[in-house]
Amino acid sequence: MNILYHHRTRGRHVEGVHIRGIVHALRELGHRVDVMSFPGADPENETESTGGGKGRLAGVVTRLPGIVFELFELLYNLVTLARMTRAWRRATPALIYERYSLFLFATVWLARRRGIPIVLEINDSALVDRVRPLTMKGLAKRIEGWCLRQATGLVFISTWFRDRAVEAYGDIAPSVISPNAVDLPRFDPSRFDRDGLRRERGLEGRTVCGHIGAFAHWHGMDAFVEAIANRLAEAPDLALVFVGDGKTLPAVRELVAGRGLADRVLLPGRVPHDEVASWIACMDYAVLPNSNHYGSPMKLFEFMGMGVAVVAPDYAPVAEVIADGRTGWLFPRGDAGACVERVLALAAHAEERRRIGAAARDYIASERQWRNNAEQLLTLVPHGATA
Repeated sequence: MNILYHHRTRGRHVEGVHIRGIVHALRELGHRVDVMSFPGADPENETESTGGGKGRLAGVVTRLPGIVFELFELLYNLVTLARMTRAWRRATPALIYERYSLFLFATVWLARRRGIPIVLEINDSALVDRVRPLTMKGLAKRIEGWCLRQATGLVFISTWFRDRAVEAYGDIAPSVISPNAVDLPRFDPSRFDRDGLRRERGLEGRTVCGHIGAFAHWHGMDAFVEAIANRLAEAPDLALVFVGDGKTLPAVRELVAGRGLADRVLLPGRVPHDEVASWIACMDYAVLPNSNHYGSPMKLFEFMGMGVAVVAPDYAPVAEVIADGRTGWLFPRGDAGACVERVLALAAHAEERRRIGAAARDYIASERQWRNNAEQLLTLVPHGATA
């Protein structure tokens, strides 16, 4: 089947991982997939670059004031119509798979006019709190409701997300719940010399609890480090390895230096995605101090794929992936104290960490590889279109 994957993102970081995962999985299932990206974006190229002039333009646009940025998002419908029309003259796709973006309706409108099935992947919404607050929220919701009702099918990253959409928009298109996934051959602990990596990174003989991700307030890393700093003496062999960068990293670095914890808390900064698995290979277990009500954190799947179980908050999307005491450990969301207690307690239970980590990898292998996601989304397509 001829599939056109369309997205209006820069295709970097986690977005790029997701796009590559779905595209490669669909191709492995025997489909031809063409990717139409935001001009200057190239998510299939994992090497990070500025993207030239178009990439710099995208960076400028994202820094525009709220209402100006949203007007540009609306105007992008004209760009989409022109690009889609040109592409379909060359070869009409049997299916359009689009990573949904706010204010973007042109693809759905054109697909319905041409009688082409279109499946929307919902990772963002006018219904949730966003880093950039919406200025034209009412218009965004009206467009979103129309798109979710008119699409052939919808892929939501969590049940919570779908429930909010049904509550707000009523009779939406048929849908599936498809959390994130992982490229299991890449995230395979047998690929790595664990002992050698731990020696190189000063972690030999330690019990290692880690985290990989952005240092942003909603991820709670600064609050977690503050909460555990005075209690590390209770687990003398425990080392913390937090990989990533962001707005709160300087404050965390200052706290670690001020408390004299540089030998207990390793902060290597941000690393390329192809090095992430090597850092996870050094860990005995992991921690996710905070998340949100609707997201499906990519890091959960990468940790679990490596056989590293996670201490995580009990938000509904996280609890859909982690079975407490079986494939990970859940604590009441917002309770930093409970998170710290669980992390400290597990430092002394090596057998439990190994058992739960192995079960986490088994779960990923059976249910949460990108192939599973690709197979799910194809169930939304009318049978004749997949032939």
